[in-house]
Amino acid sequence: MQPIHIILLIVAYFSVLILISYITGKSANNDTFFKANNSSPWYLVAFGMIGASLSGVTFISVPGWVEDQSMGYMQMVLGYVIGYAVIGLVLLPLYYRLNLTSIYTYLEDRFGKYSYKTGASFFLLSRTIGAAFRLFLVANVLQLLLFDAYGIPFWITVTITILLIWLYTFKGGIKTIVWTDTLQTLFMLIAVGICIYTISDELQISNIFSYVADSEMSKTFFFENSNAGNYFWKQFLAGAFIAIAMTGLDQDMMQKNLTCRNLKDAQKNIFWFTIVLVIVNFFFLALGVLLTDYAQRNGIEAQKDELFPIIATKGTLGVATAMFFLLGLIAAAYSSADSALTSLTTSFSIDILEIDKKKDKKEQIKIRKKIHVLFSLVLIATILIFKYFIADASVIAKIFTFANYTYGPLLGLYAFGLFTKLNVKDKAVPIICLSSPILTFLASYLSITYLSFDFGFALLVVNGLITFIGLWLFKRK
Repeated sequence: MQPIHIILLIVAYFSVLILISYITGKSANNDTFFKANNSSPWYLVAFGMIGASLSGVTFISVPGWVEDQSMGYMQMVLGYVIGYAVIGLVLLPLYYRLNLTSIYTYLEDRFGKYSYKTGASFFLLSRTIGAAFRLFLVANVLQLLLFDAYGIPFWITVTITILLIWLYTFKGGIKTIVWTDTLQTLFMLIAVGICIYTISDELQISNIFSYVADSEMSKTFFFENSNAGNYFWKQFLAGAFIAIAMTGLDQDMMQKNLTCRNLKDAQKNIFWFTIVLVIVNFFFLALGVLLTDYAQRNGIEAQKDELFPIIATKGTLGVATAMFFLLGLIAAAYSSADSALTSLTTSFSIDILEIDKKKDKKEQIKIRKKIHVLFSLVLIATILIFKYFIADASVIAKIFTFANYTYGPLLGLYAFGLFTKLNVKDKAVPIICLSSPILTFLASYLSITYLSFDFGFALLVVNGLITFIGLWLFKRK
């Protein structure tokens, strides 16, 4: 695959996104940017959310997990089904009844301003780190495959990457993203389908389903060791709570749902999105089985996150497969990053600056545009910190994992608000929410060190429970 092929692919890809932005951004205002004028077709939102959920990290990592963990990830995916049911039946009715633009406004109504600002701040921190990490991975791939060949430094690669996102989101915001995410999800699924077909053909597989079922890596359910991180009930329950916290309590993911015409459409969106997401994750894991077998048969030394990129771009599958892999990776990463930039702008504008309370509509738009530029610069700076000041990939991965800790306090706050009628000392909430991730980390460390018990992804539940207990201890009489 030559650099010129990649350049042509990127130019064509972003030309389409910018064209969509031009069409959807006509006569756009803040209501368009934040809520798409509540006019999004539910089926587009449902399809586009697949790409936003399966970021570039998932696109690369999930197939690479199969060699070590078989298809155990499906335990968590099945847990997602329960979590999305809670979102559709509990959270969405709440958000639509309160007619929210930012979902964290609920915390102000329920507890007070300190709780409100705390919830929004945890989201801003988590989403900034998460989005920067995902873009960091894609920028690295583009650097290796394209920009190094022309002697272009990494910081320019990153700046171009963010500039392109800003360019097609600055006017239409979430209205544009509903459409671009649909297109990007389509590209990502086509890329996975092409790769599965190509590798199956190389391995001379006639029936993919029976091949995967007969593989030693097809084991899905793990009940043997309750102390292990992949124990079924840990993964299943963690999946349910991860879906609730990282989708239902995430402004990025919920902002798309709140653009639907009404609650009924939003619930249909969640229902169909859940079905498709389970199917898509199965195919990612099936692809992992095929990639692992292909690597072993052809003597390719690649594991985990390197498995898919190396086989797709440096194997014998052809230029077309390499191009579709790159297209899928870019689509997966950008469908997550563009909505992240928009949701960060929305949350900071509404939750921190409260621009919706300003009477001057032109002033509101002016401030929102400045915030959009500001978060573009913040993402650039964060990615460059990963590259030049931290450098160690394992440390960066841990930082990304730490970002997951920030959803625990949100889980605890919403659970306390929804399932109790108690009030809390509002000024104590920031201290409780800051203490909870620290206590969760200590609990995890002590559990592994002295009890050989790994909470795995269930740490999110522990984090939320500690927050809940802290809120109960500081309840108002």
